[in-house]
Amino acid sequence: MKPKTYSNLLTLNFAIFASIISITTEAKAAPVSTKAERLRKSLVTTEKVYPYSQKVNQNHQLPNQISQNNIDSQTIYNHGTNLQKNEQSQVTSVSQLDDVSPGDWAFEALQKLVERYNCISGYPNGTFRGNRAMTRYEFAAALYACLEDTVKIFTLGFNPANQEDFNTLQRLQEEFSSEIAILRGRVDNLEARSASLETNQFSTTTKLRGVAVFSLNSAFGDEKADGSGEDIEDNIVFNNRMRLNFDTSFTGKDLLKVRLDALDITTFGNDVTGTNMTRLAYERNTNNQVDIGKLFYRFPINKKLRFHIDATGGRFNLNASDNFNKLFANPIIGSISRFGRFNPIYIQGALGAGITAVYDFDKSLSLSLGYLARNGDNPSNKNGLFDGSYAALAQLAFKPSKKIDLGLTYVRAYYPGGRAFVSGATGSRLANAPFGRIATSADHFGFQSSFRLSKKAVISGWAGLTNAQAQDDGVFNGVPVNENDDANIFNWAVTLGLPNLGKKGSLAGFVIGQPPTVTDSDSFENEDKSWHLESFYRYPVNDNISITPGLLVILNPEGNDDNDAIYVGTLRTVFRF
Repeated sequence: MKPKTYSNLLTLNFAIFASIISITTEAKAAPVSTKAERLRKSLVTTEKVYPYSQKVNQNHQLPNQISQNNIDSQTIYNHGTNLQKNEQSQVTSVSQLDDVSPGDWAFEALQKLVERYNCISGYPNGTFRGNRAMTRYEFAAALYACLEDTVKIFTLGFNPANQEDFNTLQRLQEEFSSEIAILRGRVDNLEARSASLETNQFSTTTKLRGVAVFSLNSAFGDEKADGSGEDIEDNIVFNNRMRLNFDTSFTGKDLLKVRLDALDITTFGNDVTGTNMTRLAYERNTNNQVDIGKLFYRFPINKKLRFHIDATGGRFNLNASDNFNKLFANPIIGSISRFGRFNPIYIQGALGAGITAVYDFDKSLSLSLGYLARNGDNPSNKNGLFDGSYAALAQLAFKPSKKIDLGLTYVRAYYPGGRAFVSGATGSRLANAPFGRIATSADHFGFQSSFRLSKKAVISGWAGLTNAQAQDDGVFNGVPVNENDDANIFNWAVTLGLPNLGKKGSLAGFVIGQPPTVTDSDSFENEDKSWHLESFYRYPVNDNISITPGLLVILNPEGNDDNDAIYVGTLRTVFRF
């Protein structure tokens, strides 16, 4: 073989090798759809590889045979890099590649390709990623693209090799043609599937998540705690709850949530047991009619400040920076009782409309300010945002370490006549309406804490004190009530959560505490302390199904030791999709 011909073949071989490296490296780094598109272009649009109007860069030294030809020499030089020039950067020295060292087995070859032939591209971060594998299809696509470009050079009149070399190139091209045909078919199928998904997708910005709950529940004991003398019916009931969440993000940092609910959950409160102390966490009843359970928009102003706007279904336990009982807070997979979820102070203003702002001073300190109006969507008298029932929250959350969370919470609330909701329907009837149907205001104070003993043990707890004031004169149970009469209501609880006990995703939970009871009042007081005892175990069948048996026991219900203990058993099955 003549020296000139040998030189030309060597140049072609290096060009092919450089093309393979550049194309396959890009293919591994790009998403599937992007890779498919670029491979397709390399197979069927070779004319785009040769922008004949492009000027020659005189700073690059090319083999004389090529640079003296009429073909754009800079185009040929860029053959191995133009397909990925938007993602990779040309290097002129192997020292520019951070992950390449003289000890690498292919260092010398790479050095020559870079410094002698200027045909290696690196990633924008200065790496080469030489240890990444490539598939046979990727190799075939890269080689075929190089061969087609070489044939293009021959057809344009430049003959760097003899006829034998040309025949060899044609044979190689034919050898890989079958695999390229397979690749083309795969790419076409991928493009068709991608187009179908884009056409029929639900939304580019919205995710749909669903939850279905099946529950077996029963309350048992002797008499109801309301003094009626009626027996507690220990019938087992089957309940259900369905929830569909539409989560939309417009910026990637915000969230628009629309939640549809359909529920038929028996309220295990006054009607069933004679006390709200026995209410379950997940109960609510729409008679399986679909309604909008929650509608809000949350968005950040900057890294420290974010806002949460509720149109309906607002809850402070979700809006504030923390509720300090995360393992128990979720009504679907957490505590089985309403009281066992968190401090009842967070139930104030529940299901209302309003706004909450959270400001993070740093990673350890945050301030939450919020306002919720329970009937904010109702324009009638004693309703609306500012004329009806409302709750205004201020909370300071402090995290002195990764294991300890502390919180101080204050809520100012107002309840129009006949709509008292002082204890969030978690305590005695008297604690919920200390002055009967008389308009009432209340100052709620809460202290919460959480301590992570280990990855498998978390102790949390809270103490809550409420000072309620009568806002009008009236009569309650035959006793006169004067404006500004007050009542003190107290509650506390300690919870123990044991996550991943027995199986990953499981949770064993225990709660002991005192539901809200009136300890001092100008009107009526609860005579004794009530006790809340709860245990449950959530067992994950798989990632989407969990079963939770649980038992709730209330001692001295309604703050009266004359009342018999009441028991509520539940078997809750949750499907998430």
